[in-house]
Amino acid sequence: MPIQVVARLLVAAYLIEAGLVLVIAPWTQFWTHNYFGLLWPWLGDLMGSAYVRGAVSGIGLITIAAGLRDLFVRFVARSVEPPSPPNPGVPPW
Repeated sequence: MPIQVVARLLVAAYLIEAGLVLVIAPWTQFWTHNYFGLLWPWLGDLMGSAYVRGAVSGIGLITIAAGLRDLFVRFVARSVEPPSPPNPGVPPW
């Protein structure tokens, strides 16, 4: 396998994994009970907002879509070769 293929697979895997974390993490106890949220109460209140959680989950969905698009382009989409120009010396029929 060429290095470009492996690199593209690793990038796609990273995007999908990071997207899943961003979609799931805001709705767990880990998100509400973390060091920074306890250190600064205003940050804990902000992170507890449903709007912030939804925004982070939305970014996660976009990240997953980017990873799946990379996989789709690599494995499903085929490169379309442009048609060769007609030979001017040969009649088209």
